[in-house]
Amino acid sequence: MEQEKLQNKGEIKPIFRNIDGDDPDPETTEIESACMNCFRSGKTRLLLTKIPFYKEVVLMSFKCDHCGFENSEIQSASEIQKKGVRIELKVKGAEDLNRRVVRSDYTSVSIPEVELEIPSQSQKGEITTVEGIIDRTIRGLTQDQEVRMKEHPDAASAIDAYVEKLISLKENQSNFTIILEDISGNSFIENPLAPSLDPNCRISHFVRKKEDDQILGLYTTKDISNADGKNDVNETQEKHLLKPIAEDAWGIEDLHGEVLQFQTLCSQCGSPCETNMKLTNIPHFKEVVIMATVCESCGCKTNEVKSGGGIEETGIRFEVGVESKEDLTRDVLKSETCSLKIPELDCEVGPSALGGRFTTVEGILVAMKDQLQNEGFFFHDSTDQDSKKRMEDIIEKFNKILAFELRATLVLDDPAGNSYVQSLADDDELDDKLKIQKYERTFDQNEELGLNDIKTENYQE
Repeated sequence: MEQEKLQNKGEIKPIFRNIDGDDPDPETTEIESACMNCFRSGKTRLLLTKIPFYKEVVLMSFKCDHCGFENSEIQSASEIQKKGVRIELKVKGAEDLNRRVVRSDYTSVSIPEVELEIPSQSQKGEITTVEGIIDRTIRGLTQDQEVRMKEHPDAASAIDAYVEKLISLKENQSNFTIILEDISGNSFIENPLAPSLDPNCRISHFVRKKEDDQILGLYTTKDISNADGKNDVNETQEKHLLKPIAEDAWGIEDLHGEVLQFQTLCSQCGSPCETNMKLTNIPHFKEVVIMATVCESCGCKTNEVKSGGGIEETGIRFEVGVESKEDLTRDVLKSETCSLKIPELDCEVGPSALGGRFTTVEGILVAMKDQLQNEGFFFHDSTDQDSKKRMEDIIEKFNKILAFELRATLVLDDPAGNSYVQSLADDDELDDKLKIQKYERTFDQNEELGLNDIKTENYQE
């Protein structure tokens, strides 16, 4: 009845919704497809949904009623990320084997201990586990093994010996490392200790090479002009909607007084919506670009902040004590490169968890709590009571912090130096509950920001 009322009112429903077993209309799409086993007609069912703490995906399930063949796969429905991702997990027990894994079509998988390499685009994307990746590899190697044993016994024996190594990994007879590298940035391994830091998993991001961009279908204007065989850039730009403007055509004063609008997609449900963008100046800090989006489909309201300047010479680290109502009112600018940590809760989130935003200390704490509470059903499996209880305890501690029943410290660490926390003292002096530390970035942090390969001299070449 509720679905009919929505349709009668003409309201737009979100494209991507959370999986709900009580949803009367999950809006799956069925299409007729050819079976790759018997070549008769079967049915493929499509479901557009969201994975908590991750991204939007399309789940596809095929079944043939004639021969019983079944197949399922996953495709990422979110945009290609700015950087690729490399996930290195040290598997030390059965719990690590049961970790959920989301891998896209562009993910390569390797296990150095057994010299296993699964190249990118050799398998379809899927939702599986670490053990599931090993099982799929074993099934692929043992396929047609009987025929191979008769025709090529030496090769078959070598494959059997290698399969034994994989089985020993699955049975956890030895520790090993599994590495996922995805140039699209859309792969993910579950953290069973969330929101705490995962000691066995290391995630790093890298700048894609030109060849990687072309594999993903990302081309620059220069690439297109070279492919067309034309050296005249202006002639090439006539084919595109976006054209550069003259340097003096739009002054900085005009940008400060103007609110720009552009079409985008909702980060929660993927529905079309509008984003308002404005350039503003934060006192005692710098110029920033504030973007606000309101989705009419799901009601999601988001704001994002991007620095109007470049990367600072040093990183910056803030420690903010939270004890009273006054502490919650501090203005906070969290950039998209800033990570958050609350030591008292053993809670740590990466820079991309909440994005860049201009808010208050209370706004940061509420956003962290809401994300865990609204999407925490990912850990509410009835078979995993420990994860469920741990999540409930953390939510309760967040409530105590907001009610001033528990003292906490909010730590913001931004290697790019583009974050800001307001001081409650006069004359820009630091108050007793605010500590600021500037530090030299490590090689890995510079690598993450793309500074190690930057070229500042003769960059035209």
